[in-house]
Amino acid sequence: MTLDSSAASFLQMLVEAGRPPLHESLPVDARAGYDATVPFAGEGADVESVSELTIDGVPCHLIRPKNVAKPPVLVWFHGGGWVIGSSAASLAVCQDLAASAGCAVISVDYRLAPEHPAPAALMDCAAVTKWVLEHGREIGLDHSRVAVGGDSAGGNLAALVALELGEALCHQALVYPVVDLTLSHPSIDENAEGYLLTKAGMQWFVGHYLGGTGISAGDESVSPLAAAPERMRKTASASVLIAGFDPLRDEGAAYASALAKAGVSCELRSFPGQIHAFFTLRELIPEGGDAIEWVAQRLSSAFG
Repeated sequence: MTLDSSAASFLQMLVEAGRPPLHESLPVDARAGYDATVPFAGEGADVESVSELTIDGVPCHLIRPKNVAKPPVLVWFHGGGWVIGSSAASLAVCQDLAASAGCAVISVDYRLAPEHPAPAALMDCAAVTKWVLEHGREIGLDHSRVAVGGDSAGGNLAALVALELGEALCHQALVYPVVDLTLSHPSIDENAEGYLLTKAGMQWFVGHYLGGTGISAGDESVSPLAAAPERMRKTASASVLIAGFDPLRDEGAAYASALAKAGVSCELRSFPGQIHAFFTLRELIPEGGDAIEWVAQRLSSAFG
């Protein structure tokens, strides 16, 4: 595999900026650093509207596509290791997905660790998704066609919500998801340093998320890959996207394989030259746009 030239340029830009390693940062500083990268996602596609609302006590953004009277819904969970990121920071990607897939997107501003460790984030994401399934029609959405999705830690939350809600959902879009918090797959060490997300960074995230909870990293309540095949079999069809130079590459591929072996319709797409987070960096890494389009096409097919 050869590292994509635009990804390499982005990594060099970070080196020249002299940013401290994530694992040496406080959460508040890491959040500020993450927010500084938001412009690299672009302005987002033109949509009908973007509004704020609270669903079952959880702050969210609602993005409506143009010219769709009663759109299907993607409930989106942002990335950031359960510690950084926000609904507002992911608006551009959500607008792109809404416009390309012709769906409404509800982006969930779930609670973050370490202030709110596991399972707070999952509780928020599940609560919003259940509300959409039960009450989406009340705000002009097609509650019979609901998918979940997310990137990185958001992919983890989407996979867990999909396991919980089973056939009530029509699809799950998992973008380089965290599915095994034991961090035991070969790519964790192969891509441990030098490609934005590091092994030490993942340990920092997991430590903040699980610290003090007593929850084992290998428990199926936080690691979807640990779920029994019988439970996976009932989950929605899936799209799984992975990046070649990502510490999470192998676990994402393993989860796609496990879903397929359990009888779930699942398509795996690899971007071999890419790094973690390229999906949200399309202004600097053009393949991020290709990845968004692929996810949107998969959603469109699932919505029917």
